[in-house]
Amino acid sequence: MEKRTDNLIQFKSACRRAGLRLTPQRIEVFSELAKAADHPSPETLYRRLLPRMPTLSLDTVYRTLATLAQHTLVQKVETVQSQVRFEAVQTPHHHLICRKCHEIRDFPWASFDGVRLPKDAGFWGVVEKRSAVLTGICSKCRNKAGGNRRRLVAR
Repeated sequence: MEKRTDNLIQFKSACRRAGLRLTPQRIEVFSELAKAADHPSPETLYRRLLPRMPTLSLDTVYRTLATLAQHTLVQKVETVQSQVRFEAVQTPHHHLICRKCHEIRDFPWASFDGVRLPKDAGFWGVVEKRSAVLTGICSKCRNKAGGNRRRLVAR
């Protein structure tokens, strides 16, 4: 509970610094996203918020997420399917995405984060964020299918 309160305090402060009004919709969308571990889509957030905000529209959820993402208060998670997903996590991490069930899991990868970029990349400009997205089939889906039991091993 304390972490959620801290997240909300930081969110409100960041909104003020960005010149964004603290509307009930922004606060609720961020709060719901901050407690979600499943990287929800706008539609999923809308369904979760509707019982406590019956006048909320799906369009408002989309516009709120777009505004918050534009100000880097939330992040879009790039997926292999066309549906956009979001998260409020601000600490550096990467994503594992299952091709079957579309589950997204966060994971740290310090060695990737610390790798020096090739010289050619340095000529491009300044890298502000590193983000790796690994796709495959999660162990739950693999076990359901009874298929190949091979695991990826970190080297």
